[in-house]
Amino acid sequence: MSRTLLVSPDRPGAYPSIGSAVLDAPDDAVISIAPGLYRETIDLADRSVTLTAADDVVIDATSTTAPVLRASGGRLTLRNVTVRAGDAPAIQLDGGTLRAERCVLSAGFGPVVQVTGPADVAVAHCEVSGGEHGLVLEDCTAKVDHTKVTAVSADGVIVRLGATVVLHDCQITDCGRRGVYAYQYGRPTIDTCEVSGTSEAGILIASDSTAVLRHTVVRDASGPAIAYGRRCGGEVVSCRWENTAEPALELAEPALVSVTAAEQSRVTTDEPAGADVQSLLAELDAMVGLASVKDEVRSLIDEIQVNEWRRRAGLPTGSLSHHLVFAGAPGTGKTTVARIYGKLLAALGVLPKGQFNEVSRRDLVGQYLGHTAEKTTMVFEGATGGVLFIDEAYALSRAGAENDSFGQEAIDTLVKLMEDYRDEAAVIVAGYSDEMLRFLDANPGLASRFSKTIDFENYSPDELTLIVQRMVATQEYDLDDEAAPLLHRHFAVVSQTANFGNARDARRLFDRVRKAQSQRLSRLGGIPAVSELRTLRLDDVTAAVS
Repeated sequence: MSRTLLVSPDRPGAYPSIGSAVLDAPDDAVISIAPGLYRETIDLADRSVTLTAADDVVIDATSTTAPVLRASGGRLTLRNVTVRAGDAPAIQLDGGTLRAERCVLSAGFGPVVQVTGPADVAVAHCEVSGGEHGLVLEDCTAKVDHTKVTAVSADGVIVRLGATVVLHDCQITDCGRRGVYAYQYGRPTIDTCEVSGTSEAGILIASDSTAVLRHTVVRDASGPAIAYGRRCGGEVVSCRWENTAEPALELAEPALVSVTAAEQSRVTTDEPAGADVQSLLAELDAMVGLASVKDEVRSLIDEIQVNEWRRRAGLPTGSLSHHLVFAGAPGTGKTTVARIYGKLLAALGVLPKGQFNEVSRRDLVGQYLGHTAEKTTMVFEGATGGVLFIDEAYALSRAGAENDSFGQEAIDTLVKLMEDYRDEAAVIVAGYSDEMLRFLDANPGLASRFSKTIDFENYSPDELTLIVQRMVATQEYDLDDEAAPLLHRHFAVVSQTANFGNARDARRLFDRVRKAQSQRLSRLGGIPAVSELRTLRLDDVTAAVS
């Protein structure tokens, strides 16, 4: 018969804290916790205990960087407990058994629940919220039943490293990336669930994973409802989707996935959307300056179109890589052109979605060797179908240390992924010209992965003046006619300084002009007329440039 220990800070003879009770508890003990707030963290190694509460028990470690409940081996059971973490998991299980019933779990950063195996997990009637990820389940067997996962900044549920996970009657909502993400041989079964409000795919199956989806609804996803990557198989049975990107059901290898009684998305054709291409090229042409960049992008689009015409005519076509290097100083339009380029590839049918994913070193590099490859792969696969834009890419090869193994691991992983997914994503790396040359030397195969380097020159004083004038018109201001020569003289001087930001500095100058106008008008002692609210005087510009 199991022993029961009582935790109650105010009751004589009871344990004052959960941790003190755990220290004295024999295996298979039940620790009954009185209502209250307990600010502590608990470690269990090869222990088998049950933490249970009748009502209103909160274990809070939001002010620490340690997991609230950390168990390795043994068996941990939680019932009717609220667990709040800070920048660490609410529950971290490193092997063993976890049972959580009717619990409320949250975190500020990182995964709310993190399981590394081999482990056996059962979560039922719980609420999981906050954190970067809701449930991260790897190398384990898990059953998640009647549970809500909501308001996480990245993925709701991650199934990886061979984990076999059953999600039954769960709700996964408001995720910053995917609702369910399986990769590296994950094996989820998703039965009678609802996934909604994701910024990317509702359910993404990638990296040799196998998934069975039954009677599941995906709503309001910015990406496809359900996506299976290459070498991924399984079943989609009686599933439906509403208000998602198209194609709603995206299958990289349809022969590997059985689809039965599922609501199909509309059939798309291979015809490029000519009107969209022309409107996007017009958007590119409308940008100030960048004449050589526009020519380069147009030549790439022309080559793609001719390749498509040859394919339809039964003629052989060359293999085109869509990976590019954008070299130039900040503020020269690299990000904007990359967005348009992705949309053009989608309009031409080269990429299915053309979405834009901007990342930097911190998004790719992990905290330890091996973690970086996993993190980089996750980011890359999330960008398939569109553009992965890596700003200041040279930071991967110069992190301040002579031998940056973490950055090098990210680069080496990218080289392989860029070849494996060359037809499914466009990678654009961007940064200063000299720095990018050194970056391309970081891996022997890196430079060959990119089809072209496009150089973005600094804007001239005339072009920077025009950029400010366009900002003025867009914001419904009227600029004094005498201000243009002053702007030109100002940009002729500052453009020669180190670290000049081109269009970014033009934006900052415009903001300073508006601030000068606001200060001038606030001293009038009354509500200005509409004409005064619209007018930016020469004095405002003089104050801004000085």
